Amino acid sequence: MSAVLAAMMKAIGQLGDRAVVAVLVKSVAVTLVLFAVAGAGLYAAIPLMAESEWFAALIPPVIGGPLLIAAMVLVALVAFWLLFRVVALMVLQFFADEVVAAVEARHYPALAERARPLPLAREVSLALRGLLRVLGYNLLALPLAVLLLFTAIGPGLVFLGVNAVLMGREFTDMAWVRHCGPGGERANPVPWGERVLLGAGVAGLMLVPLVNFLAPVIGAAAGTHLVLRRIAADGGAA
Repeated sequence: MSAVLAAMMKAIGQLGDRAVVAVLVKSVAVTLVLFAVAGAGLYAAIPLMAESEWFAALIPPVIGGPLLIAAMVLVALVAFWLLFRVVALMVLQFFADEVVAAVEARHYPALAERARPLPLAREVSLALRGLLRVLGYNLLALPLAVLLLFTAIGPGLVFLGVNAVLMGREFTDMAWVRHCGPGGERANPVPWGERVLLGAGVAGLMLVPLVNFLAPVIGAAAGTHLVLRRIAADGGAA
């Protein structure tokens, strides 16, 4: 746990670096644009959906007019809260190389010289695979979360656990792919427990308003520290 906490503190300390700030601005901007486009599409679709017979059949008669629109807006806000971490993580995948490189240059210059920058096609592939993993596992966890609705905190704990495992993997893989060789001959050297603790910490930060915009970058930088300290401990072999 001390290694994860130390990595996150180092990551927070580097948030002021120009390279990290640039990634933060780009990733937040792209994430907000994606949600703005989705929101505009939903806003345009609400009147059409409200007038359709199939949609009206799904809605109780007591809900209609302004109340229906308010309910749909509420659903959209909840969806935004739930999907933010998924979209933010996917967007960050496209800029992760810059975060990893910034951490390498400041804290691990010897390893930075041996890192292999990722081509765009590889970044796109990793982002899409990560997105599919996050969506897939969250959908698999959804039935269990529904069953635990009566506990109030059950669904939150289910999704926190699932995303802790997923994000811990994604944030450490972002750094590992630069050092593991073209074929990925070795497995990620960060122990499973450290990855889960990192993912849980970042998932917790994503629940805090405003801080949630910083959380993915903190996770990527902290994951880089966890990976590179393991490589350094092995004598730089990767």
